Amino acid sequence: MATRTVNRAGPAAPDVVWERYARPALRPRWAPQFRRVETGADRIAPGVGGRVFSYAGVRVRFVVERVDEARRVWSWHAGLGPLVLRLRHEVLAASGGGSGTRLTVSGPLPAVLLYRPVAAWALGRLVASRLRPRAAS
Repeated sequence: MATRTVNRAGPAAPDVVWERYARPALRPRWAPQFRRVETGADRIAPGVGGRVFSYAGVRVRFVVERVDEARRVWSWHAGLGPLVLRLRHEVLAASGGGSGTRLTVSGPLPAVLLYRPVAAWALGRLVASRLRPRAAS
């Protein structure tokens, strides 16, 4: 089991960034590795589950474990067969304005190392001032 952390900062306000996390339907607009998210919930909450679909055709099941709206922290696990990653996200106010986000990802070392640069790219988009238009699926 390995654990790595990714941090990104940007101009979007913390409440805006949190809302982007809290609404699964927005995920493909800032996380380019996901084509779409399939879930029955409009917001993340403990126990909410579903699947994320990649552009490569991979479908990964997920379950939200914890959500603390006041602290803007949430965690979830995502897995494909025996391969499971645990992810913890935080949104922080930046001292000069804007926000920072921190992701701590744990799982098998090769998967964590492969996911880290993709996550860094996505988190940079998450804290950007505007979301990209939704790509056609």
